[in-house]
Amino acid sequence: MTARILTGREPAGAQRAEVAERVAALAVDGVSVGLATLLVGDDPASAVYVGMKHKAAVQAGIKSIDRRLNADASQDEVDAAIDALNRDPEVTAFIVQLPLPRHLDTDRALLRIDPRKDADGLHVLNLGRMVLDLPAPRPATPSGVLRLLDFYEVGVQGKDVVIVGRSQLVGRPLSIMLSHKSRNATVTVAHSATKDLAGVARSADILIVAAGSPGLVGGDYVAPGAVVVDVGTTKTDAGLAGDVRFDEVVEAASAITPVPGGIGPMTIAGLLANTAFLAEAARDGVW
Repeated sequence: MTARILTGREPAGAQRAEVAERVAALAVDGVSVGLATLLVGDDPASAVYVGMKHKAAVQAGIKSIDRRLNADASQDEVDAAIDALNRDPEVTAFIVQLPLPRHLDTDRALLRIDPRKDADGLHVLNLGRMVLDLPAPRPATPSGVLRLLDFYEVGVQGKDVVIVGRSQLVGRPLSIMLSHKSRNATVTVAHSATKDLAGVARSADILIVAAGSPGLVGGDYVAPGAVVVDVGTTKTDAGLAGDVRFDEVVEAASAITPVPGGIGPMTIAGLLANTAFLAEAARDGVW
């Protein structure tokens, strides 16, 4: 059996088109939409991601705003840059591109973002609303995973879902979103301390790998016919590498996402959707 390849190109394109329609409707109401990024340092992968986000924003009719600081920027300088974006009336939403240089406090930076401008959906207030399944910008990558599954009609209702990885960016929020009543999946979160990780992974109807460990999951981790979603993206000398050994797993799974070209486009589309959501919320006085 060779797995069906679930690329992000089609579902991300459909979502970007929806966002463009929403942005056009906002313009009719006199609302301009701007998405900003704050990039600290010169990490090549981060610079590429930021460039892709700006290109996608412009294509959707969103003003693109690029803010950068040197790699040796102090925490106070980062705080000041975030405060400026919070105040800027042209900025509807923004992200602080992660990872930050090691000398900086990521949690402090994320908490400083105005939750009404939180394009990543990672502020504690928005995460709390997500837990309660209330309207809020949702973390972009978990939202992208769910949207991709919906697009390809991969149902999660009553399914056993195993997530390998417990980061605040993907694993934790995705586990909660899958367990909402609207999804009704049974979710197991596995990680580096999980006993018999391969055995736990093999119990999954849907296996989502977001560990940031290139090539972690091989064919022995996958039950025949399982759906495998590879969220891992690590820059290597050979290019971007996923957490899944694709050539092995494609022979066991019924469907699999590639790296690159799988969840990456969905994350960018999710950022644009969050930006439109925040603009609509501000227009309607929700916040």
